[in-house]
Amino acid sequence: MIAVTRRLLIAVAALSLATAAHAQDYPKRPISMIVPFAAGGTSDVIARVVAEEMSKSLGQPIVIENIAGAGGSTALTRAARAEADGYTIAIGNAGTSAATYTIYPKLPFTPESFVPIAMVAKTFGIVALRKDFPAKNLGEFIAYAKKNPGKINLGHAGIGSSNFLICKSFEQAAGIEITLVGYRGAAPALTDAIGGQIDGVCDAAASVSQAIDDKLVKAVVVGSTVRLATLPDLPTSAEAGLPEFEAQGWNGLFAPKGTPPAIIAKLNAAAKSAVESDAVKKRFRDLSTVAPDANEHTPEVLQQLVTRDVEKYRKLLEDKK
Repeated sequence: MIAVTRRLLIAVAALSLATAAHAQDYPKRPISMIVPFAAGGTSDVIARVVAEEMSKSLGQPIVIENIAGAGGSTALTRAARAEADGYTIAIGNAGTSAATYTIYPKLPFTPESFVPIAMVAKTFGIVALRKDFPAKNLGEFIAYAKKNPGKINLGHAGIGSSNFLICKSFEQAAGIEITLVGYRGAAPALTDAIGGQIDGVCDAAASVSQAIDDKLVKAVVVGSTVRLATLPDLPTSAEAGLPEFEAQGWNGLFAPKGTPPAIIAKLNAAAKSAVESDAVKKRFRDLSTVAPDANEHTPEVLQQLVTRDVEKYRKLLEDKK
């Protein structure tokens, strides 16, 4: 019995040494960052900005892999099944990493299938309409929607995406009935709104602000407590008369369960360095996106956001069933 115990202890010690050595050498090759949506949307843009700076700290490129479908669930299934060696990570948001568990109750993964790395961005939800939509402001839009229940259609990045949650939160706050149209990402939804195929979109400022500036679509509200510097004429929800509409989101990085803590620490340090860099801060300002505060860089903060939003959106979505 003593001999068996000794062999077990030796095996555990050897495994620990091997893991430590692996973490010390990490990374020795490119890292794949899975983005759960088509290229061009909020999560994709943020992922590319952050990945470029993280690569500088890690000394290896981070390759973006766009996997669209099922509101991000297809991508996160892939991420959950990846080797827990730090060479596959994923970017998620309140939709893909929290609300999805209510929307798709039979997923092949759970929140425990992932290890949080770091929050990398705070985002702000906007409702924008095709440029020739008859309503000129939020009040007129809500009045129009109430006179035409179900006839207005707003696009989003797929059921379970953060944009879908912007739509649902807006619909509930406004007390209106609208038709939601899911796409495989924010970019194709915005393209159809610009072209007039749909009435508008629920989107994050990061991916829709340029189209607003170019007057390709017209925004009626941002679900924020303060106006955005890049869109100073766009009223907040309180200013527009709908203070109940809140759409401040987040993006975070995750790794498969079992990824060694030392590797998570390296990735966390690289993410923190990235979002604190002048290059990312400038790009985020252009995107109407905000970096985490100094006390929000830890994996524990991201885990708290996931836990909070799983419950938050369970209540929102179950109330609408």
